[in-house]
Order: sequence, then C-alpha cells, then structure tokens
Amino acid sequence: MSDDCTGPVSLWDYDKMEGRRRGRRTDCMSRGALCWGWTLVILLLSMETRAVYALDMWWQLGVQGFETWKNPQMFMLGAHPICTQLKGLSGGQVRFCQLYHDHMPSIGRGAKMGIGECQWQFRLRRWNCSTVADSSVFGPVIKIASREAAFTHAISAAGVVHAVSRSCREGDLNSCGCSRARRPRDLHRDWIWGGCGDNIEYGYQFGRAFVDVRERERNHPRNSRPLARMLMNLHNNEAGRKAVYNYAKVECKCHGVSGSCALKTCWQQLPSFREVGDRLRDRYDGATEIKFNSRGLKLVRKNKRYNKPSKEDLIYLDRSPNYCLANGETGSLGTVGRMCNRHSAGMDGCNLMCCGRGYNTFKRKLVERCHCKFHWCCFVKCKTCERIVDVHTCK
Repeated sequence: MSDDCTGPVSLWDYDKMEGRRRGRRTDCMSRGALCWGWTLVILLLSMETRAVYALDMWWQLGVQGFETWKNPQMFMLGAHPICTQLKGLSGGQVRFCQLYHDHMPSIGRGAKMGIGECQWQFRLRRWNCSTVADSSVFGPVIKIASREAAFTHAISAAGVVHAVSRSCREGDLNSCGCSRARRPRDLHRDWIWGGCGDNIEYGYQFGRAFVDVRERERNHPRNSRPLARMLMNLHNNEAGRKAVYNYAKVECKCHGVSGSCALKTCWQQLPSFREVGDRLRDRYDGATEIKFNSRGLKLVRKNKRYNKPSKEDLIYLDRSPNYCLANGETGSLGTVGRMCNRHSAGMDGCNLMCCGRGYNTFKRKLVERCHCKFHWCCFVKCKTCERIVDVHTCK
C-alpha cells in the first residue's frame, strides 16, 4: 500500500481485515480459519483463468432471475454445467459458482440490489445509471475508468456483502449461519447479546473473494493501463464493501410487561441498503483522481492539494465523458427528452439537466387517490381525483 492510495495487493493481503466496526479495528487474524480458508480458496481459483470479454461483467447475474436456479442439480458438473455457460464470470468466479452453487442466488440478488440502487441514486442526474440489453449491464461506460465506473463497482460489491450476510442469517447457505460477532463492550450489562444477527463477517469475506478474484487472475506489467485499472477496481470494490461492513449497527428488541423494556435482546444488523447507496453517492461526488507513481506500480493522488483518499473513498483515472449528448462510444444516452424540474437549481433542474439547450413544457393529467377515510372496521375508502400538472422535458 502506498502512502497515497493503493498499490498491488498480494493474495496474502486477504489475511487482514481492513476497516473499523463500531469504532475499533478488527484484525482478520483473530478469526483464524475463516480468513486463511478464503486465502487458500482465492489462491487456488486464481490459478485457473478464462478469457472474458471486456464488457462482460458478473453483475449481469442481477438481471437473470437467479431465484429460479436453486436446484443444486443444475450446477453439477457433467449433468448441467450451467456455471461455464454464464457470460461475465471469470475462471475463478466459475469455480466459485461450481463450489458454492447455493450462494449464487444471493450473489444475483446482491447484483440486482446494486443495479437498482445505482439507478435510484442517479435518477435525477445526467448519467442516470441506465442499463442496456447485453452482458455489460451498464454498457460502454464501464470501459472508461471514470467516477461512474468507480460507483458501479463499489455498489455492486456492496450488494454482494449485504445479500450474502442476510442469507446467512436466514439459513439459506450451507457454510454459514447467524453472526458470531462478539458482544460490544459498551452494551448495557443487563441486556442480552443474542438473537440471530446478520453474518457480516462471512458476507464480507465471501464477497471479497468472489468479486476480487476476477481482478487478480492476471499479471500486468508495471506502468500499464490494465494494471492501473485493476488497482482502481480493487480499491473501489473494497470501498463498497466497507460502506456495508464498517456501518453495521446493534439492533435491540424490548421485553417486559406492557412494553416496559425492562429487558432487551440485541444483535448485529446490516445498515439499510439505501444508507449504503447514500454513502457511496457522497463518495462518488468527492472521488479522487489518481495516477501511477514514478515506479508505475502504485496509484497516488494526481493533485497533491487534495486529501489522500481513504479506503472508503472512491478513486478514478479518467474524467467523465460528456453525458449531455448521445454517444455510442462512451455509452452516453444524452439528456434529450429527460424530465427536469424548472424550479430547481440542482442537477435535476432544467438548466443543468438540459445542458443549456432549453426545455419543452406540456400538460399532463394525473389520476390519483384522494380524500381517503378509514371506516370501522376495517378498511380505507378513497376517492379518485384528477389534476393537471406541467411537465418539462429537455430539448
């Protein structure tokens, strides 16, 4: 790790958990078998590579309906080698699919969560995280090492941690169960540390192993573009995971007569994924532009006037393309026809969204429920109202 940002990370760096949970640093070595186990898995899987088209990405699992793939027979080698037929998986990820087939629906859900959250966070911006009908999901935009690519990597990695951690708690996976996190030191001594918490430790380790093995399968020469992009992706993947792992919280339930809360049972719980998305969107806005150091092995800040990026910050190599006009090469869909807010001075305002081209205004009739009343017992009855609103779209 360089003084500024990130450098080539060896496979053995998986032995250390980077991050803070509830204000204290947790060393991965304290969990022994879990960390070393994933290290050996990654080492073995990374020995087996497969050519992957540059735009094929594993997060296309989020649009493939993985809920229908829970039959273990579908993943048996020789019977139905579906894992090798999936576009976007690298050689190591194919092996993960074959060895941990029960995890694949969770990975698919995590990818779907990431795609949906990306579209929510950027719904009012020029780049609105649109998806395309191919295995890249986000189109050529991910080929450019920009803020947008940084965010897509981070939110997708975060989705896997979130989904796998929750699946452990719900008993959907064979190799994990409820969280075994230690009782927080500041928890009230009369409260019970129990229940079935989200297994964030397992979700973090598995998510890092599955997502990062794709980047670690190839060796790149120093000072090369592929090496820079690999380091950028690894950093942003980790930033996404930390947006989940570092913000786990303690949730409690009261017990006692008439809700007196004389006794509480507490457990570890994931932050909501909307919180994760909000946090990563803020990191996107404050992302740091980086470059190679003089030796061409590590990434450092391009502008020394800015603060050094932390492990939770996003980094990028290239400036974002112009998203005002459609451009097939960059993946920009343009903003022509996009709705805007005439009264807003923000990114959703017509001035910024329409890139100074102006906007069209037309009337639209809205039909909505209104004057709702509760009737005893027990239903709500509403009327239907119509109103005319002004709608503004970019020229």
